[in-house]
Amino acid sequence: MPAEGVHKLEHSEIMTYEELHRIARLAVSLGIEKIRITGGEPLVRKDLVGFLAELAAIDGLKELVLTTNGLFLRKLAPDLRRAGVHRINVSLDSLKPETFAAITRGGQLAKVLDGIAAAEEAGFPPAKINVVVVRGTNDSELLDFAALTVRRPHQVRFIEYMPTSLAPDWSSAFVSGQEIFERINRVYPLEPLESTQSAGGPARLCRIPGGRGTLGVITPVSSHFCESCNRVRVTAAGTIKGCLFDNSETDLKPYLEGSDSQLRAVLERVILSKPAGHHLCEPGSEPGLDSGADPGSAITPFSMAQIGG
Repeated sequence: MPAEGVHKLEHSEIMTYEELHRIARLAVSLGIEKIRITGGEPLVRKDLVGFLAELAAIDGLKELVLTTNGLFLRKLAPDLRRAGVHRINVSLDSLKPETFAAITRGGQLAKVLDGIAAAEEAGFPPAKINVVVVRGTNDSELLDFAALTVRRPHQVRFIEYMPTSLAPDWSSAFVSGQEIFERINRVYPLEPLESTQSAGGPARLCRIPGGRGTLGVITPVSSHFCESCNRVRVTAAGTIKGCLFDNSETDLKPYLEGSDSQLRAVLERVILSKPAGHHLCEPGSEPGLDSGADPGSAITPFSMAQIGG
């Protein structure tokens, strides 16, 4: 969480559940099979469980997933399961209480771990745990997270730190997926697993022989998976993006005033015009700047704390 916090939207700027459901229903009619609800933190929004139940009932939707920071899972896990959520992803960047509190600006690690346990008690499959690796902050915990998969059937997914806010210290904080693999492999010999880029996600998977869980590394910067990316993102404010690292976005709010066929056509256009790839860290380009582009075309800075997982 940024020290200065994130920009808050007025209620009038946020999409209603009815509007979001309509977009989801039409997206599924175009062939979208999986929806992930994320944030910010989705569990702070009032009446979310009812909205999730309505999403789960969309004909043709095969998977409904929720990404959360886990702080409210103890209370809400049973309701989420009854609503039809299939799986829970938890953003958890440290297993040390003091480091976790520093990263989250005051979060309590014990509550998150208890929430993960509550999700399993409610009948969810083992949570996927997302870890953004930042040098000098939590990279010393790589082996701790790896050991977690020996004892527990979780999938721990290490994610490369991305230059989303164009921070001047970005490159010094970056840890590549290759380095993550190598550092773990020195202690725990890793066994590669077959993975796909469909609904299963972009992680390169492996396991520690004899372990109950799996490890994955997601490399959006050092070895991007753009050619197989099939995802689009609709924000709470009603814009749709084909790629996080592309300034092109479409405001859906004007089209919500029209017919389903008009809105459906816009969704289809955005899906079919997804960029072929981003250009982060290509030779001659700066983080967040398309290769060969002029400095004025840099990607608008944003925070993953605001965008969500």
